[in-house]
Amino acid sequence: MPHSLRDLENPGEFIPRHIGVDAADEAHMLSVIGEASRQALIEGIVPRAIARSREMNLPPAVGEAAALAELRRIASRNQVMRSFIGQGYYGTTTPPVILRNVLENPAWYTAYTPYQAEISQGRMEALVNFQTLVCDLTGMAIANASMLDEATSAAEAMTLARRSVKARSNTFVVAGDCHPQTIEVVRTRARPLGIEVVLANSAEEWQRLLAGDYFAVLAQYPATSGRIDDLRADVVQVHAKQAAFIVAADLLALTLLVPPGEWGADIVVGTTQRFGMPMGAGGPHAAYMACRDEYKRSLPGRLVGVSVDAHGNPAYRLALQTREQHIRREKATSNICTAQVLPAVVASMYAVYHGPDGLRRIAQRVACYTALLARGLEQLGHRPRSPNFFDTVSLHTGKSTQTLLAKGHSLGANLRVAWDEYLCISLDETTTRADIELLWSVFAAPGQELPRIADFEQGLEPAIAPALRRTSGFLAHPVFNTHHSETGMLRYIRSLSDKDLALDRTMIPLGSCTMKLNATSEMIPITWPEFANVHPFAPADQLAGYAELDAQLRAWLCEATGYAGISLQPNAGSQGEYAGLLAIKAWHESRGEGQRNICLIPSSAHGTNPASAQMVGMQVVVTACDEGGNVDLADLEAKCRQHGDKLAAVMITYPSTHGVFETRVKELCELVHRHGGRVYIDGANMNALVGVAAPGEFGGDVSHLNLHKTFCIPHGGGGPGVGPVCVVEDLVPFLPGHATGGAGASPVGAVSAAPLGNAAVLPISWMYCRMMGAQGLRQATEVAILSANYVSVRLREHYPTLYASPNGHVAHECILDLRPLKDSSGVTAEDVAKRLIDYGFHAPTLSFPVPGTLMVEPTESETLDELERFIAAMIAIRQEIQRIETGEWPREDNPLKHAPHTAASLLRSDWQHAYPREVGAAVLDERRHAKYWPPVGRVDNAWGDRNLFCSCVPTGAYE
Repeated sequence: MPHSLRDLENPGEFIPRHIGVDAADEAHMLSVIGEASRQALIEGIVPRAIARSREMNLPPAVGEAAALAELRRIASRNQVMRSFIGQGYYGTTTPPVILRNVLENPAWYTAYTPYQAEISQGRMEALVNFQTLVCDLTGMAIANASMLDEATSAAEAMTLARRSVKARSNTFVVAGDCHPQTIEVVRTRARPLGIEVVLANSAEEWQRLLAGDYFAVLAQYPATSGRIDDLRADVVQVHAKQAAFIVAADLLALTLLVPPGEWGADIVVGTTQRFGMPMGAGGPHAAYMACRDEYKRSLPGRLVGVSVDAHGNPAYRLALQTREQHIRREKATSNICTAQVLPAVVASMYAVYHGPDGLRRIAQRVACYTALLARGLEQLGHRPRSPNFFDTVSLHTGKSTQTLLAKGHSLGANLRVAWDEYLCISLDETTTRADIELLWSVFAAPGQELPRIADFEQGLEPAIAPALRRTSGFLAHPVFNTHHSETGMLRYIRSLSDKDLALDRTMIPLGSCTMKLNATSEMIPITWPEFANVHPFAPADQLAGYAELDAQLRAWLCEATGYAGISLQPNAGSQGEYAGLLAIKAWHESRGEGQRNICLIPSSAHGTNPASAQMVGMQVVVTACDEGGNVDLADLEAKCRQHGDKLAAVMITYPSTHGVFETRVKELCELVHRHGGRVYIDGANMNALVGVAAPGEFGGDVSHLNLHKTFCIPHGGGGPGVGPVCVVEDLVPFLPGHATGGAGASPVGAVSAAPLGNAAVLPISWMYCRMMGAQGLRQATEVAILSANYVSVRLREHYPTLYASPNGHVAHECILDLRPLKDSSGVTAEDVAKRLIDYGFHAPTLSFPVPGTLMVEPTESETLDELERFIAAMIAIRQEIQRIETGEWPREDNPLKHAPHTAASLLRSDWQHAYPREVGAAVLDERRHAKYWPPVGRVDNAWGDRNLFCSCVPTGAYE
């Protein structure tokens, strides 16, 4: 059969690879739903008042090879220089066994946040290793399972201290020798909360401020200049004021330095970037926070704890109130949602692979190379400012600063200018002897003879005073002292990933979380050296590729959303929310209306919404929803009138959190605008909008996007994420800036440590948009809606959909109402979620936004076969419930109450349940799908909270 040449070229070849439903499947699904065409279905669901009037203006779709070639050209515009900039970002060597089997492995990067503990045991063990690593190196009692970046962690530590200490001052003292980006983010966080940040720019000023009033202080250890101070006397002075001492510490340095926990620090923060994660122009990297035991119940972020399962065996789970579903809404103190789980896993594996001796050797090598560098520089006439340093030396270079900086560039080396007349040089794990000689040549005068390494090698010691050297051990647990061969490490990584359920082997039907294909071609570029090995604060001309990528992606996202401007700086959706509300607050203040501080939030909203409002100093007022799950416009209007000139904003999610397109959303936006407020539209459900409706066109002023949902960056077990903030024209001046990174200051400041946030994962979304084009992106949205309606209709007789439009349709997700089952059978939604594990599925979103329900989002990437497999499992579970309802099985002894079933529990010789073993095993059809065996039985959350334990389990516990 003849084809046109254009058909044979097939530029849209990627689209059917991303979208799992083909034409024949679509026809069948439409017939079940009762619609004549996909267009008719969409027109009956998306309100015509908000439908897009034109197609998105995006480049036409290209195939995978063509997109990779185009991105390779962009990447080549970045210059990969030898980086000696430091400032919290360092060269590191990712062990190949970790690079290939964790960072580039879909078993790890496609997993979801570990809210379902039984199918997350592998990554939670890795996170417990991470927590143990941090506790051991910092000397603190407890640590969380990662933060977004070091600067955000420092800002969170500031607010943790403010609500935990007895000192009543509003002053926060910060050492001027902290990393500049940390100071900038701390100031952003402090401003709307009425906290005064005071910098101590000299030792004398530091001592003067410590004699005054404050609620906490922050010091860098070692300092950004490289200096290592003995802070013990300062801690005593701060504690005498009933204030907190916060330390930003380098974990690699802590293998050689006395840890902060041994000299009285209250909170320790920092980054684990140099534990195997490339610099990536700023991220993603796992930051950490550790604190004294008294603060543990206020610790932000996620905390992985140890509990027991139904059989009495140790099992991991998220501890305390750190789960996203339990954010304290209008009483929240933090909106931290997305963590940096995948980078945290890399860091923990790096520590497992190297062990304490290996980490100490790496640190000693860095420290000795730095001492070697300093001795040679001194011979050349350049004496370092401080006699004590780990990896960084600072030199007063005066009027020669820019000349020396330029000389370094000409030799392929990036140095750092500090305080205008100083140059800082930082070394790292990748430093070689040739690098030392190169640096000496930068500082040598014309004709001056270079020092010789051989002259300094004998007896070379780190430049660390004896009083500052660590004497305590660390990482004594067997996990850090066992897997040092590549074979052993490979098998350990594999053993953990085998315990988990990720997208590489099953559908993850989580509502509001959009677990879709993360195509291999999208993932390939993230480890290209041109993207991975550049420093976020390298000169702008060396980051031209990233600048082009940033500009193109922002333009495409503006087309998708209908907004005028976007910042890609936020590292998570929660941080994007925060940035968006800062923009609204700053806009009101610029007009002399700073009194506007009321944020109206519907009762159905995500928990991060009220938390974000609290963080920018707004007062949350909850508005009602009607019986259909829609925002109650009468109540909204009454509250707009009630608060009058204090109304700042309304925050809504669209389509609603209840999975429905509210028909009066334009009317809602106009109502709030009439009362002087701005409209924030949460972009969590953007997968139902791209190409069919644009929030910036139907009344939104601000939205955040989740690139780790709609735009294909993988969830990574709970992070990394990217949460761009999108705004209309008059709010563009109030997008985040970044003075430290040369991106320009803004009225709101910086919200993350790096100007481009998690820059290294932006190529993923770029590839997705480039390969899909406008038509492909629209088709993805429409098929996601089609699939959700198909699941809703197919399950209607078994589990009614709680909310739907008048014609019975839903948006891209449906809420299955399981509440009646509790009365008829004693079965809860949690029981069904756990039973789905036996059938090989991650559960849908449990009890959110309505307790006792499951929210299902199938996405456009799932095939009809996989949808049918999920539907069959849900129907089989309903039939099991019916056997309880009829009395065939007791209410407390049935496969749902004992789910999930481990292989060991089914093989016990003393089986005494009312149902057969084969029913417990829940094998629908062995030929169609490999059986997943959960590694633990149902985890006891309450036991874990009563017996909080958050570090590596002693090996004897498994005996």
